[in-house]
Amino acid sequence: MAAVSSSDSDGCRAESNEANSKWLDAHYDPMANIHTFSACLALADLHGDGEYKLVVGDLGPGGQQPRLKVLKGPLVMTESPLPALPAAATTFFMEQHEPRTPALALASGPCVYVYKNLRPYFKFSLPQLPPNPLEQDLWNQAKEDQIDPLTLKEMLESIRETAEEPLSVQSLSFLQLELSEMEAFVNQHKSKSIKRQTVITTMTTLKKNLADEDAVSCLVLGTENKELLVLDPEAFTILAKMSLPSVPVFLEVSGQFDVEFRLAAACRNGNIYILRRDSKHPKYCIELSAQPVGLVRVHKILVVGSTQDSLHGFTHKGKKLWTVQMPAAILTMNLLEQHSRGLQAVMAGLANGEVRIYRDKALLNVIRTPDAVTSLCFGRYGREDNTLIMTTRGGGLIIKILKRTAVFVEGGSELGPPPAQAMKLNVPRKTRLYVDQTLREREAGTAMHRAFQTDLYLLRLRAARTYLQALESSLSPVSATAREPLKLHAMVQGLGPTFKLTLHLQNTSTARPILGLLICFLYNEALYALPRAFFKVPLLVPGLSYPLETFVESLSNKGISDIIKVLVLREGQSAPLLSAHVNMPGSEGLVAT
Repeated sequence: MAAVSSSDSDGCRAESNEANSKWLDAHYDPMANIHTFSACLALADLHGDGEYKLVVGDLGPGGQQPRLKVLKGPLVMTESPLPALPAAATTFFMEQHEPRTPALALASGPCVYVYKNLRPYFKFSLPQLPPNPLEQDLWNQAKEDQIDPLTLKEMLESIRETAEEPLSVQSLSFLQLELSEMEAFVNQHKSKSIKRQTVITTMTTLKKNLADEDAVSCLVLGTENKELLVLDPEAFTILAKMSLPSVPVFLEVSGQFDVEFRLAAACRNGNIYILRRDSKHPKYCIELSAQPVGLVRVHKILVVGSTQDSLHGFTHKGKKLWTVQMPAAILTMNLLEQHSRGLQAVMAGLANGEVRIYRDKALLNVIRTPDAVTSLCFGRYGREDNTLIMTTRGGGLIIKILKRTAVFVEGGSELGPPPAQAMKLNVPRKTRLYVDQTLREREAGTAMHRAFQTDLYLLRLRAARTYLQALESSLSPVSATAREPLKLHAMVQGLGPTFKLTLHLQNTSTARPILGLLICFLYNEALYALPRAFFKVPLLVPGLSYPLETFVESLSNKGISDIIKVLVLREGQSAPLLSAHVNMPGSEGLVAT
């Protein structure tokens, strides 16, 4: 009976956990033998029948025997071998012709293999790169038997260590051979021309001219020789080529190629570079403190996962918005987009077997899996709109379906307005005065508005007249003439009867010095005495403020105060360029009227 009770208790607990979960467990196969990462997963209606399939670029166990697999439900529908390890897989629309079925593009080595209806359609190969001249010269000497294989190996190793350009595949294969195999290899390949071929590191799609979901898209390729290529969707010619300081490993794009687009590339040097249309080189650079392990665009925010077990949010101009620390290392990232609720979030698969879902820095949900997840993909699968597909480190396949009633919660609160918004405010009752004023405003609203406009116009007119009077009498502390851009500031210091008057004169022009100015003081000689009534001003260098000092002695013993007028003149001219009134006595007295 005790055993039965324990079993019943465990069953009730499992049913409770499943009832509280937002996901339905659709399928789990720990022996599915699928080894891939998020960039090599894609969901698409490949046959136009409304049945979405899963496309997998499988690396194979231990990186051996790479294959292209197409799954329908939990079963593998088709499977074909690949010549090299896959780098990325995506689906896109090539043309507007009916029926509208997407094409499948798979990047592997230096080629992009395009499939229509799961049949080979086109193969695009990256253009070859020029070989290293030193390497070419060594193989020419080996062709003419001028150097032996051992010397050829030593010279190639020195070139590999010092040259910026990598060696060709032929030379790299030669350096891996044993001494006994080198001579036969040289005799076999010395007559062949050296070819240096780069490979594709990442791939994504960019809308051509429309933002619709089924619009024609271009392929965007990142290559090992630090370049980004945009391919035409019909002719597969290179529409645009952009250079990067390092090798791109993750790509995120937004916009349309023919209108305006923004492209973010996370590179091996730990930086993220932002490029825009018509820019051959990066416009912005985001410097990370660690290597990136994932890049996802959520609306206008770039979410980056780093090897420091953290997620970072950046704007497209490189400003950091937030940082979230993870409990374990991040293995993979991808976008979760729920169209029915307008939700976009980031999924992060961690080394501790968790899959965490974040909207900005708010944790929405945690999914625990039997094994660490190495790839994630969310979208329509079969005929279910919100399906989460995960592959594990051991090659397992997990399929979960989001419940239709599931609502993601931030920090334990329901979606929508905050609870404080639902609280009623203690609004006081309307008084009789308030009601009378409201009625008066309704009845005389037009007259009140006209009175307000009349007062406003009068105020503007008075301000304009005062400003004009100041300009005409040259009482402004800033020169009004464009020929002599000057600024004057006066300050009085002291308690009396002797005061220190300091004038700060500044040339506000950008490049032209001013010479030949005079300072003149106009004052009541019965009240004040100055050592000099005028003096010359030295050369005024643009941008510098020159302090000019003099002393003022008060002659009245009755405490009578007056103003001293300061004039700035040009030699040989009577009209002042600038003037100011100084209140005497006082601590600071520059008055412009």
